[in-house]
Amino acid sequence: MEGSLFCFVEKLRNKKIAFRMEFDRVQTIASLSFDKEAIPEEFIMPEKEQPAITTFRGLAPEIPAIDLSDPDQEKLVGLIADASKEWGIFQVINHGIPSDLIAELQGAGKKFFELPQEEKEVCARPRDSESIEGYGSKLLNDPQEKKTWVDHLFHRIWPPPSIKYQFWPENPPSYREVNKEYAKYMRDVVDKLFTTLSLGLGLEGHVLKEAAGGEQIEFMLKINYYPPCPRPDLTLGVEAHTDLSAITILVPNEVPGSQIFKDDHWIEAKYIPDALIIHIGDQIEILSNGKYKAVLHRTTVAKDRARMSWPVFLEPPGELVVGPLPQFINKDNPPKFKTKKFKDYMYCKLNKLPQ
Repeated sequence: MEGSLFCFVEKLRNKKIAFRMEFDRVQTIASLSFDKEAIPEEFIMPEKEQPAITTFRGLAPEIPAIDLSDPDQEKLVGLIADASKEWGIFQVINHGIPSDLIAELQGAGKKFFELPQEEKEVCARPRDSESIEGYGSKLLNDPQEKKTWVDHLFHRIWPPPSIKYQFWPENPPSYREVNKEYAKYMRDVVDKLFTTLSLGLGLEGHVLKEAAGGEQIEFMLKINYYPPCPRPDLTLGVEAHTDLSAITILVPNEVPGSQIFKDDHWIEAKYIPDALIIHIGDQIEILSNGKYKAVLHRTTVAKDRARMSWPVFLEPPGELVVGPLPQFINKDNPPKFKTKKFKDYMYCKLNKLPQ
């Protein structure tokens, strides 16, 4: 029988392994596991969510992969618009971010999670913080909720006034410079995506980005670290959700695990080296009054390898009011979503309150 997290911790204490409860991380639990075929019961998902039972094993359609450098603008707009309406997700290749830089970004993040625990805790999210920024996990949230097999690091990388460098690791030494360089290239990708998505709705190219915050849009980087798991069939790295952002731009490592819900099935995203995975988030769905769809997705974990991903969430500034654009509202198409400040939307989403 799978042990509870409490029993798990007690057994570790009986082995004279000392660690502070507030610093319990999934990486710690995984590395100190005394039984390689068991996980604490708090991590075991209900059967209707367990990946071994719910992952589709048949022939499934592949997430659209789109060449962002295609000189045929009309074709590119059509492909991205169709993918955003039908899937809410697509992958882009030839996006302009050098493959070497992506490798450096991944290498720096991997080295951070390989640091001793006390060094990682230097960047920890303060316990009383209202922000999500910092190193942490979800182990200390609502004790009634199931836990997910992931630790993370959140921090903004753009615009400069929003950056809090206390959450940027100083070790490895390359971390900060690599992230600054990545943010520089990311801005060009962001502009192209917003422009193309706008044109795909029949709008002028600047409309969606301006409606989402313009130059004040915040780039929130998250590094997800999913340690090897003794029972990947029973747990999840991230539960099913849509992103509260406008757009999410994600780099995965080579370990499979990204799944999307399509046609009543959970299907695996194909790994394409150096591709960016683009999620349509809640704010674009709201602005388009449902023409573009926020993708429902989740993450599975692996038994023998660590999975990692680097999403950048493009978020409106907190005080910005977001609602369906007037171009998509008429007597036959009433607003499908409430208009509200992004900070209020985020509060409701994170606390699982009705919008």
